[in-house]
Order: sequence, then C-alpha cells, then structure tokens
Amino acid sequence: MFIQTESTPNPATLKFLPGLTVLDMGTADFPSAEAASASPLAQRLFGVDGVCGVFFGNDFVTVTKTDAVDWDHVKPAILGAIMEHFQSGAPVMNDGAAQAGGHADHDAGEDSEIVGQIKELLDSRVRPAVAQDGGDITFHGFDRGVVYLHMQGACAGCPSSTLTLKMGIENLLRHYIPEVTEVRPVAV
Repeated sequence: MFIQTESTPNPATLKFLPGLTVLDMGTADFPSAEAASASPLAQRLFGVDGVCGVFFGNDFVTVTKTDAVDWDHVKPAILGAIMEHFQSGAPVMNDGAAQAGGHADHDAGEDSEIVGQIKELLDSRVRPAVAQDGGDITFHGFDRGVVYLHMQGACAGCPSSTLTLKMGIENLLRHYIPEVTEVRPVAV
C-alpha cells in the first residue's frame, strides 16, 4: 500500500491519500481524541503522540499535529497507523456512527431561497476547493445578511482561514447573492 502525502495551507496539518475510499459519503471531523470514539481509524491516529486533530473526506485523511512535535518525527507513525488500519480490514467508522453530510439544519423561514442559493454556491464552488486542501466548510446559519460557516480539517486553525473566508468566500457570496453582507466563522 502506497500512501501519498500533500501539504496544506495549514503548516500544522498534512493530507494523507491512501489510494482507497475513506468515506463513501460526507465527512467526519474529530477535533479531539475524545471525539474519536466513533472511528477505529481516528482512535488509532490519536494514539500517535502529537496528533491533535483528524478529519476524513471521501479519499483522504487529514491529520493535525501539535506545535510540540515536528513532522519528521510524527509522519512515519501516522503513515504506519493508516497502513495498519486499512490492512486490518477494520471499518473506518463504527456501525451507526454519524458522518456529516454537509450543512447544518437551519430554519430559514423567509430567507429559505437565499439559504438555498448560499448552500448551492458552497457545494458547487467552495467545498470542492477546500477539500483539495484537506478540509471542509459547512453552512451553519444566515441571519440579517451574515452567513455563518464552520471550518473543519485543514481549514480549522489555518493561518490563511480568515483570508479565505473574507476575501474568497465572502466576495463570492456577495457577488452572487446581494443579500449577503458578511461571512463569519463559528466554532461548533
């Protein structure tokens, strides 16, 4: 098994491509070891000293490390953990474990058409681009012109995330949807 690695805009995060399907659909975010109980693979990765975040996409695993360790020391152990997991035949997610399909439910009321347009633009233009960087961005709300988004994987804690939100996503949404005035991150 050959696992490719790619850097991400977040220096604390690497993207691992095992050459296999990781999740059939959706994403899974494990911002802490405590959140990893739904996934044997995430638990195995958190067993590597220095790992502080794990994120799964369709064909990739994104791992975030603490500042206390260098990639040169932790990367071989992560590669080994991913390889061992896939060779073991164990599932990536436990039966019945929830995978995120994308956006949070939002009672849009009179704004339902605008919310639909926001989600469509995020799905067609934004999420594929951030998946290339090992992360995901999901819709969490729209209130009085402000769009609330949640950043996951490599996007969470990335030094360029504010620039991505403000200059990239906010400008895109404002261009296509005049009702949007601002984009803000949310922590879940």
